[in-house]
Amino acid sequence: MHWVFQQSLSADNSYGAPSSATTVSSSFPDYTQHNQADSSSSGESHRFKTSNADHPSPALSSSCSSSSPIGGGSLALLTEFPSVFPVHSQELFHLLVAFAEAAEENNFVLGVFLFNQIRSSANSQVGAVSKIAVLFANALSFKMFRIGPPSSWYCSTRLENQLYEECPYVKLAHFTVNQAILEAFAGKTRVHIIDFSIRQGTQWLALMQAFALRPGGPPKFRLTGIGPRVSSDFDHLQEVGWKLAQVAETLDIEFEYRGFVAQSLDDLDANMLELRPTESESIAVNSIFELHKLLGKPGAIDKVLSMVKQMKPEIFTIAEQEADTNDPIFLNRFINCLHHYLALFESLQGSTITQDERTSDLYFGLQIRDILAYEEWNRIERYEKLTGWRARLGSAGFEPTHTGSNALKEARTLLCLLAGDNSKGYTLEENNGCLMVGWNNLPLIATSAWRPGI
Repeated sequence: MHWVFQQSLSADNSYGAPSSATTVSSSFPDYTQHNQADSSSSGESHRFKTSNADHPSPALSSSCSSSSPIGGGSLALLTEFPSVFPVHSQELFHLLVAFAEAAEENNFVLGVFLFNQIRSSANSQVGAVSKIAVLFANALSFKMFRIGPPSSWYCSTRLENQLYEECPYVKLAHFTVNQAILEAFAGKTRVHIIDFSIRQGTQWLALMQAFALRPGGPPKFRLTGIGPRVSSDFDHLQEVGWKLAQVAETLDIEFEYRGFVAQSLDDLDANMLELRPTESESIAVNSIFELHKLLGKPGAIDKVLSMVKQMKPEIFTIAEQEADTNDPIFLNRFINCLHHYLALFESLQGSTITQDERTSDLYFGLQIRDILAYEEWNRIERYEKLTGWRARLGSAGFEPTHTGSNALKEARTLLCLLAGDNSKGYTLEENNGCLMVGWNNLPLIATSAWRPGI
């Protein structure tokens, strides 16, 4: 077996090589213009081949008092949204709600007072409540004062790559969609997976092992890994390709890889991906926690779904956070965000996977800050619930298909391994062919599988 490595660079590269993919570029603004990344060569691609052959919220009032910082409006809000904190932490919850109200009203004096109160009160708490209080207070402070460490797209991506494979929810999502892809590719001899979120590429290690054990031998496997530029002096996608190629060689799988740099999925076009006739190659498209990032850009999600349908995949696998942080009303978004992340942090505390707590706090802290501190096109983390994605995908011409014949049973087994004694707090539910994973009956992620309608 030998490898062939081909590299194509965008037209403006110093080597003068012609571009085989469209270049997409944007300016890199300051940190208040969140998540707009610099990509002078977002059309770069790298290829490896192994071959055996050769709404504004209502105005609410607050009063500043050392004994009770909650004003009349906050009391009404607390009636509408009961506390998700334990009994001994009710005061901290009330302070956070009051701070959210003050941040929306730009009540700076009250905001400073509440920020200090929350930080002081959080020091007397332990576990998830303390962390959540600090992260939310930091996010609300940034919303009001824009004081805090700048959050660049590069920083978020590096943290994501560090944390991504440690999270049990990610492992469950990978496992579930891999089962669906494996069943969709049954009997296929040439397969092509287009991964909208390649990251470290570890999702495909288990799938390649399953391919190698398939009766009749593995298929010829082509992988297109799409991801943003992580660093100007390090080719992350190239590194991912080399590692996967080495694994493919040990498993005796004929493997071809192309890494494609794109800062946003709507920068892509199906013609860039070198699709081959469907009669000679079966396609799967995979998106893990990526589609929600398109919801703030007018027309972006419709363009991407139309592109996927144009590819005529055997299956389109999706994992998304099961929450509603796309609400235009800030206080609703705040409460929804609080529910989601408190449950997430509580569940991760009992995981058998060793978490880098500083990394996870920084990473999820950036997500919380994005949800609470930014508006309009600056806000990226726009989670929607499964019901919303069903409606969106149905309107785009997709039909739901099952995520796997034994997905629920096998996911329970994996969850017990990942969560250990803490597995009793997790909930797994099959919802019309989709798998939902949550904590104490609050769904946190949903995986689903789709195919283009006839």
